[in-house]
Amino acid sequence: MLPTLDEEQLRVLRRVGREWDRVSGDPGLWRRALPVDPDLGSYPAPGEIRPARFGRFVPITPPGGRPPAVEAAGEAEIPASLPGRVGYNVRRVVLGAPLKSTAIAHERMRKLVALPVLSADALSSVAYGPEAMLAILVLGGTAGLRYSPPVAATIVFLMLAVGVSYRQTIRAYPHGGGSYIVASDNLGRVPGLVAAAGLMTDYILTVAVSIASGIAAITSAVPSLVPDTVPIGGAVIAVLLAGNLRGVRQAGALFAAPTYAFIIAVFALVAVGLYDAAGRGFHPTPTPHLTATEGISVLLVLRAFASGSTAMTGIEAISNAVPAFTPVEWRNARTTLTWMVGLLIALFAGTIAMVQLDGVVPNTTETVLSQLAHRSFGTGLMYVFTQAATAAILLLAANTAYNDFPRVLFLLARDHHAPRIFLRLGDRLAFSNGIIVLSAAAAVVYVAFGGKTEPLIPLFAVGVFLAFTMSQAGMVVHWWRLRDRHWRKSLFFNATGGLLSAIVFITAGITKFTAGAWVAILAVALFILVTMRIRHHYARVAKAVALHPHAIEVPQQTLALRIGEQQAARAASQAGESEAEAEETPEEVQHLVVVPVAALDLAGMRALAYAASLQQPVLALHVSPDEDEAERFRAYWRLWGDHLPLEAILSPYRAIVVPLVNYIESLHRQRPDVTLTVILPEIVVRHWWHRVLHNHIAARLRRALRPLPKIVVTTVPFHV
Repeated sequence: MLPTLDEEQLRVLRRVGREWDRVSGDPGLWRRALPVDPDLGSYPAPGEIRPARFGRFVPITPPGGRPPAVEAAGEAEIPASLPGRVGYNVRRVVLGAPLKSTAIAHERMRKLVALPVLSADALSSVAYGPEAMLAILVLGGTAGLRYSPPVAATIVFLMLAVGVSYRQTIRAYPHGGGSYIVASDNLGRVPGLVAAAGLMTDYILTVAVSIASGIAAITSAVPSLVPDTVPIGGAVIAVLLAGNLRGVRQAGALFAAPTYAFIIAVFALVAVGLYDAAGRGFHPTPTPHLTATEGISVLLVLRAFASGSTAMTGIEAISNAVPAFTPVEWRNARTTLTWMVGLLIALFAGTIAMVQLDGVVPNTTETVLSQLAHRSFGTGLMYVFTQAATAAILLLAANTAYNDFPRVLFLLARDHHAPRIFLRLGDRLAFSNGIIVLSAAAAVVYVAFGGKTEPLIPLFAVGVFLAFTMSQAGMVVHWWRLRDRHWRKSLFFNATGGLLSAIVFITAGITKFTAGAWVAILAVALFILVTMRIRHHYARVAKAVALHPHAIEVPQQTLALRIGEQQAARAASQAGESEAEAEETPEEVQHLVVVPVAALDLAGMRALAYAASLQQPVLALHVSPDEDEAERFRAYWRLWGDHLPLEAILSPYRAIVVPLVNYIESLHRQRPDVTLTVILPEIVVRHWWHRVLHNHIAARLRRALRPLPKIVVTTVPFHV
């Protein structure tokens, strides 16, 4: 996240360093003036972190050697008002205590675990994809249903083509290649945003459609619950929200069970149905008398094709999660993708075959899958098992979106297309803001459409295939530029997948425009507009804080000698050292100024100049996610002149605030008699609606450090 300085800014940085040379004196004197040892060690390497069987969080030892802990918030963080205390206590009961000194453990998955966990979204679509196709064809009466085998065969071919094309994506992007990344890398910024818009729409509708279908599976078995469809779905969204805010990990063994149960149930349903059909010579059961409400037309068939193609949602999940596999990652991911596509085709084709043989047609009171289960199993235990497995995998598919949606928002925020609040983890180590946005949007969509699956499908198809199209188009450009071994074959596969996806997207957009697809298209357009405006704001702020020769602040008097004099006087008066917070005169107060610096821009340089002008010992801090970024910052610091002591903290697990809090707490424990003043550069924007686009680290630090004595947090504003 550290901005790269161009040649002009590097020249300015050298010039500023020469200006500091005139007033700061010997850098070694500043280091000797520190009343603490700034080297507190480092966090453990990521490879040393091992997750518990069903846990997501692993206690780690922070810098300073304090024993790892999972701690509740301090009393000073509890609101003073009665409503505030009630809200605080409810939050803690539902979400648990904030986690400090804790790492997120990323578990590597074997293929047998990765298959059900990452395929839940795709395989669960068998519960509503075939029914969505039939719901359109049935409008043409019995004659319309005759088109279901060729339409289904076309969808199967599409599944195969897109699956093969995503195998090429995994080979090209072995570290994970979602639609946004692939489109941005190969097509440019706007196509990348188009892909991101499709993904965001897809994930929101995945939650809404999966829950709607899951509730439909339940109400098919228990019809008395039909009037409560919307409240039940709302309650499920609330549970998913609380669980994901709490930081529940997708434990492989736990989350694999519903997927395997669903696969077994559908295969058993098809096997029993085929056995019964064989007893009658595979003669189809006549369908009930149907009255056609529309004529058979190309438009009707295309609408059915677009609706049935929603059975492919989630097919890109494996290409997003390549690093989560055990080595060799890309090879295991490709194998798992092949298994998933094969299972998806088998389940989809088997379901359509049973629909044809049993003469089942969609109705408003019972799902197609429930009707097939009744035909095969009656009302016994296997029927209950099928419905329960269907509901479970659909809810699991909804939960999958809670992992991917915040990740896309994180990537957008990293590229300055979304507010920076989506970069940070909450106090339970989850991307809380993205989870809340997803839950709110999915709840609005679910309630607006009355918890029904059928009207949601037109919106679903647009987002799914828009993302597919942009991803595959990006891969075509990738292979054309790379032209390595077998590039022509790879380009052909991706071009085929992209062309077919584009056909489905255009078909869904045109044929279902008035049925609700216009909402998805409008949402995509608004998304692109908003994200471009956000990037424009960040670009303007970056330009304002970029180093330039006529806006650098430098301390205006020599400082090093005064620091040395203060330290000498302090060393002479160590006898009878006062206890913490017992100073009665200014001379008894011992100071250390700590300046967290994210970048050497105008805001950071102003904060450093202000800190140095206080004529007290100064320690600069920089938090980096990896050693490469830390070394780059150190290089900039040395180019500036290394005038003040610098400590770089490597924190590969968390956001910025918690490592800072841990480090400052360790300094306080090292010298409880020293008053620590934390000085933060703060961007002050002109309009209130821009405030949400900037982090409020000072307020968060104040809340976290308030329980400790003798720590002051202040800000140096930089107006833009």
